[in-house]
Amino acid sequence: MKRICVFCGSSMGNRPEYRAAAEELGAELVRRNIGLVYGGGNVGLMGIIADAVLRADGEAVGVIPKHLMGREVGHKGLTKLHVVHSMHERKALMADLSDAFVALPGGFGTLEEFCEVVTWAQLGLHAKPCGVLNVLGYYTPLLAMFDHAVEERFLKTENRGLVLARESAAELLQALEEWRPARVEKWLDRETR
Repeated sequence: MKRICVFCGSSMGNRPEYRAAAEELGAELVRRNIGLVYGGGNVGLMGIIADAVLRADGEAVGVIPKHLMGREVGHKGLTKLHVVHSMHERKALMADLSDAFVALPGGFGTLEEFCEVVTWAQLGLHAKPCGVLNVLGYYTPLLAMFDHAVEERFLKTENRGLVLARESAAELLQALEEWRPARVEKWLDRETR
């Protein structure tokens, strides 16, 4: 893996462990010689992970839409900052630049971006690993929802396996490196309506 896309909050959250996890993930990326691709902001966990990568002399590539440059305060010290026209363009470029995807804690944007790339994997649009860094159990309710979707036959068990979850950056990056895609037909049963 050359680069990993990290989705995360433009806020810090209310616990210091979230900040520490972003710093740890940034440092671990550099230790493994993996570049960071992220939303390009200089605020919240976005700024924390970018700064951690840059402090360790790693590669940090940001992708930010023009309309968010003021709000998310585009990071000025990145290896490269792509300024794009739309959120759709942002997500497409981030996906193209990346070999895997990770979600740190965040809000609607983080969840939407992460779930979209998982959906793309499910549809066979890419074969890149996706994982969440489950800091203090932040993603435990979401993971339980995915399990519930399997129980209710909205997801196949194999497709549920598209989302890896670990509690430490090192363990998550190791799981992403070891992950191999399973070829699964998305639809549960074409005959049942």
